[in-house]
Amino acid sequence: MRRIKFISLILVLTLLMVLAACQQSSQDLGNNDSGEEKIVNTEDEAGEDTEKDTEEGVDGDIGRDGQTSYPLTITDSFHREITIESEPKRIVSLSPAITEIVYALGKGDNLVARTDYCDYPEEAAELESIGELMDPNIEKIVELEPDLAIASAHFQRETLKKLEEAGIKVVILYGEESFEGAYFAIEAVGKVLNAQDAASQIVAGMKATVEEVVQKVEGRERPSVYYVVGFGEWGDYTAGRDTFVGQLIEMAGGKNAADDIEGWNYSLEKLIEKNPDHFICSKSNNHKEELKLAENYKDLDAIANDRIYEIDKNKLEIQGPRLADGLRELAQYLHPDAFK
Repeated sequence: MRRIKFISLILVLTLLMVLAACQQSSQDLGNNDSGEEKIVNTEDEAGEDTEKDTEEGVDGDIGRDGQTSYPLTITDSFHREITIESEPKRIVSLSPAITEIVYALGKGDNLVARTDYCDYPEEAAELESIGELMDPNIEKIVELEPDLAIASAHFQRETLKKLEEAGIKVVILYGEESFEGAYFAIEAVGKVLNAQDAASQIVAGMKATVEEVVQKVEGRERPSVYYVVGFGEWGDYTAGRDTFVGQLIEMAGGKNAADDIEGWNYSLEKLIEKNPDHFICSKSNNHKEELKLAENYKDLDAIANDRIYEIDKNKLEIQGPRLADGLRELAQYLHPDAFK
């Protein structure tokens, strides 16, 4: 049992590292004075946000027929200028978010590999895996001879260095900790892969869903919501006010019970004091049943009265096309009458 709990702790800490990395970016997707479209998402060498650079952007442009013009030069999320000579046909995804986006753009046939954690859509499981998020198999990536490897927020500079030394072209694309960040990632990948029309349609659909949800929950009483990342003897982890998940709770018509902290570390004492109206947890972690049995948790009102909602955590934690679906699902749970 202690071994299982230890493994669970490792998974929680890995998740926290990934989620924290998602917050260290700042993006600028717009037009400069010359009318040239930009893909800019700046980050300095230490991983901290820098001022947005209005000088850098996309040199390759979108033609009148909506196609990307190659060679395409972009400044990625590591503040690197990358030139892509032609449309990528063999792609390695180094992120679950990127994998979801590539498939949603209709470019799944161009994927030749993914990480162990890329489990959506189902057909992604048929691809060869290049291993862990934080420590992918460099030799296997090289053997696959990709035109391009696309990474996201969790990507390590040490891994980037190894891939570059092996002659692999890598672009890192992720947005700020918000819905706008998701839009950036989808549109940026769409431009790189010559799928702008598909990206625009996805983003438009997401924006329509967000607008619908916000309108339906507007003016309604906001129940307090606690998002379970981890709990028990290894500590309590949730989504603070500065996190993406915390923002989603507010957008869905709830009040984040952990809005009194920043980051992910919480305390059992605070949780008992707050006694939130609802708990939200992952379907895959079996947290719901464990909370019902756990000392100090099972007597909280929401848990004792089975106000625990299980959701696919990737709909809330991954900046991909399903994000709007996760927002709607959460809002429907909190305000079912608003969606009848």
